[in-house]
Amino acid sequence: MSAAIRVMRVGDGEPFAFNVCVKDAEGERRHRVTLSQTDFERLGRGAAAEELLEAAFRFLLDREPKEAILERFDVSVISRYFPEFDERLRDYFA
Repeated sequence: MSAAIRVMRVGDGEPFAFNVCVKDAEGERRHRVTLSQTDFERLGRGAAAEELLEAAFRFLLDREPKEAILERFDVSVISRYFPEFDERLRDYFA
């Protein structure tokens, strides 16, 4: 079973804030993620912010288990751990 990813925006401020829930056969893990307007415009490719976060989590889950993903982080830190993130993200949009 692949992981189910649920993204919910919480507030309209800058940066955008989201609660992300990742659920698989072993259980559920919750994350609090922020996204700046600048990163949204750079990475979003015309998608909704929620779609961008879902794609980012699919990218992460291909590289590490949900338990290894930080509980709180900003989308900008993903490329520090995975330099290919910006280039490969487009492959993860539904």
